[in-house]
Amino acid sequence: MFTGIIEELAQVTHITKDKENLNITIKSNITGELKIDQSVSHNGVCLTVVDINDDQYTVTAIKETLDKTAIGTLKIGDHINLERAMKLGDRLDGHIVQGHVDQTGICKDIKEEDGSWRFTFEYDPSINNVTIEKGSITIDGTSLTVVDSGKNYFSVAIIPYTYKHTRFKDYQIGTEVNLEFDVIGKYVSRLMKIS
Repeated sequence: MFTGIIEELAQVTHITKDKENLNITIKSNITGELKIDQSVSHNGVCLTVVDINDDQYTVTAIKETLDKTAIGTLKIGDHINLERAMKLGDRLDGHIVQGHVDQTGICKDIKEEDGSWRFTFEYDPSINNVTIEKGSITIDGTSLTVVDSGKNYFSVAIIPYTYKHTRFKDYQIGTEVNLEFDVIGKYVSRLMKIS
């Protein structure tokens, strides 16, 4: 379980293919606090630490993860949003984030406003995920509030701190991102279909 509050913007240092899997090595300031078998959110994707070497650690993304997320688009040198699982009793500063990506989206528009940025993302509505204005959305592991919502798109407003300390500073029009929709909204949507 995660909160969507990014702990660190780390860097991908090595990527190797192993059959249908991808081993991704990351250089991070929090590596010394990690242990083998620990879950860490990587751009919103919950992956398990499989190796630690000095200030770098490795995770493995299996075919299922590569098929359903944008994690396979990472390249050596790319920044990656990291968050460790929350501790029982911690404040929930973002919202409930499972680290299970629902689908990917595409950055369609970036507007620099007076002191902030507005990013608009488009997604495939046929999977039946929804956003609502003032609801929560997780983009590459970052917990955000939806400011504008439509059938197949939504916008979020990014403050300077978030822009500087997450992957948002690297996004361009056409960037593919991982989306995790609000878990409560997913349950409500499912219940509405059943009844």
